[in-house]
Amino acid sequence: MKTSEPVSTKHGAAAGDAGRPARADWTVDQRWADYTDEQHGIWKTLFERQTRLLPGRACDAFVEGMRRLPIGADRIPDFRRLSDVMMRHTGWRIVAVPGLVPDAVFFEHLANRRFPAGNFIRHADELDYLEEPDVFHDVFGHVPMLMNPVIADYIQAYGCGGLRAQSLGVLPKLARVYWYTVEFGLVRQADGLRIYGAGIASSYTETLFSLDDPSPNHITFDLERVMRTDYRIDDFQESYFVLDDFEQLLALDRTDFAPLYQRIRQRPDFAPGDIAEGDWVLQHGTGAYHRARRPPQG
Repeated sequence: MKTSEPVSTKHGAAAGDAGRPARADWTVDQRWADYTDEQHGIWKTLFERQTRLLPGRACDAFVEGMRRLPIGADRIPDFRRLSDVMMRHTGWRIVAVPGLVPDAVFFEHLANRRFPAGNFIRHADELDYLEEPDVFHDVFGHVPMLMNPVIADYIQAYGCGGLRAQSLGVLPKLARVYWYTVEFGLVRQADGLRIYGAGIASSYTETLFSLDDPSPNHITFDLERVMRTDYRIDDFQESYFVLDDFEQLLALDRTDFAPLYQRIRQRPDFAPGDIAEGDWVLQHGTGAYHRARRPPQG
């Protein structure tokens, strides 16, 4: 797995009862004072590597969010200090969790403008591989975009929508929207395509692959198309969906999802690398990267 994005989204299969936190909302104390020099050093390595790579690749909103936040290279950020700044700008705060949390817990946090962030950091031999979202993915990748009012409102709306989708039994369809926007989204700016998805922004290798490699597709975002498209959980994405602007995301909050869910239930899904009739394709990828990794046919 080349990306630092976890195998699941921020929510997913929960640990068994033995691993259940004492609090009903699964939050824990960050215990910032307990981070070791080695852990701070891993943060520094990741931070410096990404901040050298992202200029000219990250979107303006990400750059501006990072500029306003107390996030630096030398130390893992203190969630309380981050939350103080975020609350003043968009009303969000960070809550520490020990790893993946149950879907209902995740959506409840988002619906109330609380972003669950892992309080642990990967090991030195996992810089480009991670099974669960750690503090670098969550804070470096996600938090700068939560300083943008449009993204802040969109992720809260996603939390509310997730609770509804869960009750309707269509959560996998909605989860694809989160995956292809919040985690692996691209946006068009006047100066070209830029990254806003945390799974790309926090990954050195996927940052390069998503924008610089001819292999993946770049397809203009369409809600129904995204909800019908499977994604890769074990490697780079085969397709990236591109927003014209972030206002497209807020329009989703005004969408009646019930008939949409009903309609797409009757239609087949697309594979991650498919080009579909009606797609507005910005880059028709060669598919060479994933084709080379498929096992030979017997």
